[in-house]
Amino acid sequence: MEKDYMEYNEIAEMLKILAHPVRLCIINGLLGKGTCNVSHMQDCLGIPQSTLSQHLQKLRMAKIIVGKRNGLEINYSICNEEVRELIEFLFKNKV
Repeated sequence: MEKDYMEYNEIAEMLKILAHPVRLCIINGLLGKGTCNVSHMQDCLGIPQSTLSQHLQKLRMAKIIVGKRNGLEINYSICNEEVRELIEFLFKNKV
């Protein structure tokens, strides 16, 4: 074990962002669909749009997801390969 635990700060921050059931569900859903818009996510999750927007904001700020505008809607996808691999590993027996 090393005394310099600060080198783990970036990973710990990413895990904090992922450590919410709604955000895990969003990421897992994006793994299955590839891309998804807010309306579809809101229908699937059954949460208010404002709550969903807050979760998406945290995921975007952490550079876990990216949104691409298509007319009036934004389609989100996972842009962090480490997160993709982690979530695939965590949910490999859940499907």
